[in-house]
Amino acid sequence: MSYEKVSQAKKIIIGTKQTVKAIQTDIVLEVVVASDADRRVINKVLHLAEERKIPISKVDSMKKLGKACGIEVGASTVAIIN
Repeated sequence: MSYEKVSQAKKIIIGTKQTVKAIQTDIVLEVVVASDADRRVINKVLHLAEERKIPISKVDSMKKLGKACGIEVGASTVAIIN
């Protein structure tokens, strides 16, 4: 379900560093996180999203999340922005 949400979103930001920056600038509507991503990589995103009360969706595969974003590599986090 969240894969569809990502692929249909008008604007997304792919990757952990960019997602963190987007959360800090208050433009994120929702964060999508891959469950198979390294916990150390996604912890900062999860912490910031929880702190700012941004909804977090989890999906099972980085590879499928990357594909939903239209990229050839896996994605650990994606931010849906307004």
